[in-house]
Amino acid sequence: MNFKTTAKERLQINRQRMPEQDPIARASNFQEVNLGFTEHLAMLEARRCLQCREARCVAGCPVTVNIPHFIKCVSEGNFAAAAESLLRDNALPAVTGRVCPQETQCEIECVRGHKGAPVAIGYLERFVADWARHSQISTAGRREPATGRKIAVVGSGPAGLTAAGELAHMGHEVTIYEALHKPGGVLVYGIPEFRLPKKIVQDEVRRLQRGGVKIECNVVIGRTYTLQELRGRFDGIFIANGAGLPVFMNVPGEHLKGVYSANEYLTRVNLMEAYEFPRADTPVLVGKRVAVVGGGNVAMDAARTAKRVGADKSVIVYRRTLQEMPARAEEVSHAGHEGIAFEFLAAPVEALGNKDRWVTGLKCQRMKLGEPDASGRRGPVPIPGSEFVIECELVIVAIGSRANPLLTSTCPDLKLDKRGNIVVDANGMTSLPGVFAGGDIVRGAATVILAMGDGKRAARAIDVYLKQG
Repeated sequence: MNFKTTAKERLQINRQRMPEQDPIARASNFQEVNLGFTEHLAMLEARRCLQCREARCVAGCPVTVNIPHFIKCVSEGNFAAAAESLLRDNALPAVTGRVCPQETQCEIECVRGHKGAPVAIGYLERFVADWARHSQISTAGRREPATGRKIAVVGSGPAGLTAAGELAHMGHEVTIYEALHKPGGVLVYGIPEFRLPKKIVQDEVRRLQRGGVKIECNVVIGRTYTLQELRGRFDGIFIANGAGLPVFMNVPGEHLKGVYSANEYLTRVNLMEAYEFPRADTPVLVGKRVAVVGGGNVAMDAARTAKRVGADKSVIVYRRTLQEMPARAEEVSHAGHEGIAFEFLAAPVEALGNKDRWVTGLKCQRMKLGEPDASGRRGPVPIPGSEFVIECELVIVAIGSRANPLLTSTCPDLKLDKRGNIVVDANGMTSLPGVFAGGDIVRGAATVILAMGDGKRAARAIDVYLKQG
């Protein structure tokens, strides 16, 4: 296979398209949409990388993956070296290669994107991670000698798994406490099978376990054990229990039957396999007409899931325009191709129901964009007299989530902000010595990769804390 070698020739290689399932076929199944690069496509895409002296893509990565190095290895066909490099920097590469918003992180910094398309860093990351899984390459580097120090990690989501993997590699004894019956946190209860197969998460978790991480499920910190009890048993603690408390619309009728939070809806379908009911024990309501409120990745996941479990029409109701949508561009595109409808510049004002208190529709009001809000996006302004009704049997609310007070309410000495999130210093330490925190419980609802970045930084800070006091 002859690949172009000069920079000029590399610039002539177009970005390779990700093979994917046919939109009509995939809209009725839960198999993964993206099919992954072949070796040929991966090597060809990797040849587009210019190997910049100042690799700004690395600075754009929250877990500081050595992107040019692993891509160079791919371009040379040395997949083992690429995997070793990637696994050294990233605890969950098969996950981030699928769900990380690379277009706003590493790829937005890529020089190739200034005049064309950036290098498909995420697609290459996925390729290398999958190659490593299939080749059973499970570890990068030698684990440090045992330190005799014990660390508790609360939550097995992306922040917790990353911190645990890093700390175990440093030689510490790490135990993760997970409230649910399966490890993975939002990776298993929040992200659908067609975007992130659960086997991928299980394989990544098993790799960490082989590296020395212990996981105990069905343990609720704040109920099974208090934080104070953990402090008495461990030398350090990392809290990464996420932001799992749903936010609702606060409009009349949202307590009607047939109104779900996206948290409950996706947990039923993903973690508890309601899409296979009655083979699985957990049922889920199936509406022929479904309205999903929100514009982020969770809204896309909910709308696309509703389509797959039997909705004839699944519509996303968003109060701004397409340009302001926080969801990944790829997820919005996939949703559109699968027949998901979009109702832009519309905000719910009431959920309508029948005499039996079942939802029959969502009353909305037209909006226009006014001045930018605190996030820099133009704020939606209601248009008087513009109400209309979207007929539906199911409403799914996907407008965000906030911190669950289950843990924090049992520890009054833990400093919180006005939103109930844990306050940490520059090193990720809370107001309690030796207790660190990261991910959504600190940031509020954010991305998988940002949570992983918090976990990686906290692990280093915990290691320094234990060694230096």
